Amino acid sequence: MTFYGGDELDKVYDDALEEGFGLVASNIAEPNVLMGLLEGASRVDSDLLLQMSAGACRFAGDGDEVAGLRAMGNYIEVLAERHDIGVFLNMDHQTDMEFIEAQMDLDIPSSIMIDASHEPFEENVARSRRVVEMAEEKGSDVLVEAELGQIKGVEDEIEAEEAYYTDPEQAVEFVEKTGCDLLAISVGTQHGVAKGRDLELRPDLARDIRDALDEHGLDTPLVLHGSSGLQPSQVEEMMQYGICKMNKDTRYQYEYTRTAFDLYREHGDELVPPEGVPDSRDTFFEDTEWSPNKDVFDPRVAGRDIRERVADVHAELAELAGSAGQSRYA
Repeated sequence: MTFYGGDELDKVYDDALEEGFGLVASNIAEPNVLMGLLEGASRVDSDLLLQMSAGACRFAGDGDEVAGLRAMGNYIEVLAERHDIGVFLNMDHQTDMEFIEAQMDLDIPSSIMIDASHEPFEENVARSRRVVEMAEEKGSDVLVEAELGQIKGVEDEIEAEEAYYTDPEQAVEFVEKTGCDLLAISVGTQHGVAKGRDLELRPDLARDIRDALDEHGLDTPLVLHGSSGLQPSQVEEMMQYGICKMNKDTRYQYEYTRTAFDLYREHGDELVPPEGVPDSRDTFFEDTEWSPNKDVFDPRVAGRDIRERVADVHAELAELAGSAGQSRYA
């Protein structure tokens, strides 16, 4: 088995802290991106951390988030067997306690991120602690990630208009009170598309948070959300300060659509009838000499291109984050 739970993921994070690398946590909602990520991680001998939001689970389950998680969990388990790397699943930005409990009962994810960062500090502590206690009560093999400080932008159904930076001393208090296994911090990154803006990144703040945790005997791995707009040099700098998990979602969404678009744009005359030919989709052009080319419109054609592009992108990101060549299982 190469699809592992929290105990094995904890060992990978220990390696990451010791060796100074991070895992690129990559969001999925359907199989093409999943298969591309598996190929890319395997290519560079990097363990793979997948992520699913509640919205992604609902999409995969045709509106039923539990069904979607079960379906994708089975998919991951079967496909992971073909690869000699460790594969893990984190549940990203979870807010529904009932769904979180269902995740633990299904024993599918390796870790769960409880996101109460939009709440006041004490309420954030209370909700995050409850998830930790739930995992302990159930004996679940999951790590618990929590977030302190809000990230500017939109992630699934959570929106923050302003960025709130994480305070180092408050981070120590938060970890001690919640018992969380990982801490997502806000240091100026943004969810979604950066649109070429110069991000107000504060790597010095990540360093201060790392130092404050270390001074209190806390080796909690740090997590960076909203990293799609970061430049390579910024990523490399952040890795120096105990960032062991770097989230990527928007980048893959764009690569998915752009890859399909490039294919269809290049072969547009084989997909759309020329001027003067009726667009007879309902009869599939039976009454015209022109017909579309199945070698282009078969969804598997674009799907293969998407997988290849996602594999290339993830392999490059794993190299950048330092996880390439670091798999415990390769």
